[in-house]
Amino acid sequence: MRLKADLTLLIVSIFWGSAFVAQRVAGQMGSVYLFNGARYLLAAVVVLPFALRAGRASNWTGQAARLGDFSNPISRQEQYQWMFIAGFVLFLGSAFQQLGVVYTTAGNAGFITSLYVVLVPIVLFIIWREKAHWISIIAVGLAGVGAFFLSTGGRFEVRTGDVLELVSALFWTLHVVILGKYASKFEAIAFSGGQLIVCGILNVGVGIFVEKSMPLNFPLLGAIIYTSFFSLGLCYTLQIWAQRHTPPADAALLLSLESVFAVLSGWLVLDERLAAIQIFGCVLIFVAVLLSQFKEWNLRGKMDVTHLVEGR
Repeated sequence: MRLKADLTLLIVSIFWGSAFVAQRVAGQMGSVYLFNGARYLLAAVVVLPFALRAGRASNWTGQAARLGDFSNPISRQEQYQWMFIAGFVLFLGSAFQQLGVVYTTAGNAGFITSLYVVLVPIVLFIIWREKAHWISIIAVGLAGVGAFFLSTGGRFEVRTGDVLELVSALFWTLHVVILGKYASKFEAIAFSGGQLIVCGILNVGVGIFVEKSMPLNFPLLGAIIYTSFFSLGLCYTLQIWAQRHTPPADAALLLSLESVFAVLSGWLVLDERLAAIQIFGCVLIFVAVLLSQFKEWNLRGKMDVTHLVEGR
């Protein structure tokens, strides 16, 4: 079962990494908010039957979802409140990410997005005063240097798209922390469905005013269907199942391969190429991601918030 779960997480990372190619295709057509709105709402439709079933099983109060300490039952109003907050942060992260791929490559977007793993300890320290492990500090430094090489090619010239991807990584970080701190109190699939709906509605709302319409052609429709069914709907469901059968540290390492598959997919499908110095930057970021999870082998039984990210 452990091997099957690990292979499942590897498949999830492949889908998540290749999703950046689909997002890049949509970005080249100038579609940001309406594209996001369509794929998140469609993903919500995919998840909704499972969410309703899970919600009925737990009576929307969380007492039956044995993911933590439920000595203090959560009200339906509080669940909706945190669904909206998580969905709003998800909206900001997805919007900046999709806007970024308009101006940068799928590979760059994938690697810069992966920085959320090493940014989580920083946010936890700034907001909750949780001290960062010394390994995390080294990982942040490596990731910063790697991001510089990847974005600039060794020259002091940061591209707009890479800056937008970095901003999105900050919101992904905040989203991950929120899920780790609060979402574990609720039924996971129902909570995911709720935040997907909020994110989709906000994207559509902004898109109506900013973009007014989006081109309806086969490549764009294909990107919407691929990301909603596979990257969001299917992969999230698989992730929930797999992480019940594999240690958190293993899960993090396997899911961190998302950034590698983003570069490979960009190269194979879009013929995106990186200079040697940019490849070196990718290596540094990847090492930083792995290093940031290395300490988890000494923290068995402790759930890391970096394994609760639910939307791409």
